[in-house]
Amino acid sequence: MGEALENKKETYRLQGLSCTNCAAKFEKNIREIHTVNDVQLNFGASKLTVFGEATIEQLEKAGAFDGIKLLPENQRIEEMKRPFWEKAENKTTILSLLFIIVGYTSMFKLGEVDLTTIIIFAVAIFIGGFSLFKVGVRNLSKLQFDMKTLMTIAVLGAAIIGEWSEGAVVVFLFALSEALESYSMDKARESIRSLMDIAPKTALVRRGIHEKKLNVEDILLGDVLIIKPGEKLAMDGEVVKGQSSINQAAITGESIPVLKTVGDEVFAGTINEEGALEVKVTKRVEDTTIAKIIHLVEEAQAERAPSQVFIDTFARYYTPVIMLIALLLAIVPPLLMGGAWSEWVYRGLTVLVVGCPCALVISTPVAIVTAIGNAAKKGVLIKGGVHLEEAGRLQVIAFDKTGTLTNGTPEVTDIIVLGKMNESELLRISVALEKLSQHPLASAIIRKAKEKGISQHEYTAENFQSITGKGTKAEVNNQLYYIGSPKLFEEIGHLPDAVITQINGLQTEGKTVIVVGTNNEIFGLIAVADKLRDSSSNVMKRLQKIGIEKTIMLTGDNKATGQAVANEVGLSEVRAELLPQDKLATIKTLRDKYGKVAMVGDGVNDAPALAAATVGIAMGGAGTDAAIETADIALMADDLDKLPYTIQLSRRALTIIKENVIFALGLKIVALLFIIPGWLTLWMAVFADMGATLIVVLNSLRLLKVKE
Repeated sequence: MGEALENKKETYRLQGLSCTNCAAKFEKNIREIHTVNDVQLNFGASKLTVFGEATIEQLEKAGAFDGIKLLPENQRIEEMKRPFWEKAENKTTILSLLFIIVGYTSMFKLGEVDLTTIIIFAVAIFIGGFSLFKVGVRNLSKLQFDMKTLMTIAVLGAAIIGEWSEGAVVVFLFALSEALESYSMDKARESIRSLMDIAPKTALVRRGIHEKKLNVEDILLGDVLIIKPGEKLAMDGEVVKGQSSINQAAITGESIPVLKTVGDEVFAGTINEEGALEVKVTKRVEDTTIAKIIHLVEEAQAERAPSQVFIDTFARYYTPVIMLIALLLAIVPPLLMGGAWSEWVYRGLTVLVVGCPCALVISTPVAIVTAIGNAAKKGVLIKGGVHLEEAGRLQVIAFDKTGTLTNGTPEVTDIIVLGKMNESELLRISVALEKLSQHPLASAIIRKAKEKGISQHEYTAENFQSITGKGTKAEVNNQLYYIGSPKLFEEIGHLPDAVITQINGLQTEGKTVIVVGTNNEIFGLIAVADKLRDSSSNVMKRLQKIGIEKTIMLTGDNKATGQAVANEVGLSEVRAELLPQDKLATIKTLRDKYGKVAMVGDGVNDAPALAAATVGIAMGGAGTDAAIETADIALMADDLDKLPYTIQLSRRALTIIKENVIFALGLKIVALLFIIPGWLTLWMAVFADMGATLIVVLNSLRLLKVKE
């Protein structure tokens, strides 16, 4: 029983989580609940995972200081979008402003020290700062020093030394800053919310002879969905009746609809453009491709990037240092230099306000959240801030050839018969050997044989054996045959010069040559070519334009074929005749030489190389669990065009993070220097802090505008 309790895990969505400091405090409060073993708080996605036992009431009590509400992760909620000025906290801010205006009117007519003026400003402070003081005083009693604690000390200090008007303005500006920060973070989080709203919540289902509308949670595997023209698909499945063009932009970012017919895979959240379809459900609602994307995007936003780790560590030491500076500034000049207490205490309070690390703390997470959300909407799944930053530092990109630079559907272009065997017999033997192979080129030979009316079952191969990276061998009609690369037959020791000349000629045309023969005789050559993607050449030009130093192709093909493809595409370098382990070794060598290296592949065959690269980028993640799981970044559409956009977005994100950190720190330093001679007032300090936070957030939101 105790073990079950320890392993219990609950995930909630949060409402009202306003700032990173509040998130850290909320997490700390939950850890203090004795039945909670661990907690993970995702600020970017507003999600909380609790390990152990805790009721919603206990958790909401831990977040009561910020008015945080919890909802079960899977509970569907319709968020009412209220205008900015209708929210309760914003109403009190506006009311506080009205009292400040009345207070300044009274000050000009009756004077600053008049009791009426003081009472009006005191009311403004109370209305605008009640929730702030409630938290700040509680923090002070526990000696917890965060932004609200610093503000509470500053406002109370201003009142004590008679600066009522300043205190009121500080309260108003701080409340306004929090409201605008909350609004800006909501804008950044909209990328996830829009993903969550992509798939419909209900669907028309046929069970037996009955049709009924069901919630997606009640739909079972094997149910048949009826999809009318113009409707969105609610679940992943397989088309069992009809054909239609499907707009998959929500999942893959592709703008051109894709024709789907019986047997094709379709995804939840995509739009049926024209024909009626019947789709058999193949995945539960929590396992659909869009559900996986949402989950991975949320997890990615929770993962702290290197720059964020640095900022968090910096802020931990920064706040106590600021408090020490404020204290010394308030007491040293009056004690040692005969300065006026009110003047220097005022300056110390101003240091506290300026020192709030709000802009600095939010400088990185808001940029990460925005960039990852923007990428997801365009069909690029970036699995964490660390991968976003690493992609922005790339100098070299290595590409697999088949299925990455090419379409991945090789075709037989030439069949050259050598010796006494005819073409049909050569194909029969080749099919018998290749039908047991997993190699992509094997399917090309089987397709060619089918075109010529040759069945897969005419000959049977016995004692089949795969020769890794080189070919296969098996007995057909009691004769041992080999089929594979020229390298295989060189090792066997039987490849005449005349045949080598023919092979070289085909390879210089960019074709891959497969040799068929026995231990002592060559019966024929089969040339296969995989058509290049239309976008490959343009992608290389764009990558070079945005500053990628080197583009390298890693292929198992021979050098001549690899070089022919490289010349056509515009690659910097080719590494040919590589086995899977050679690709892995090559990636490690490139990392040693250039530092940051990406590998672009299909996420299955290239898994070791993808894992060894600084950033592993998988092609065609939609519907491919292996691609999503293996890679750091998945291009959901089978579209190389998304690669330059991804690199550009990552570089822009890095730039914006640096700008945010430099601006936030720079402004603090300038403001602190202005305080010493008394050039910066208390309300100006709050205004500077508020301005810095807003500029940092707005600067980060520029990432929403990065286009493909």
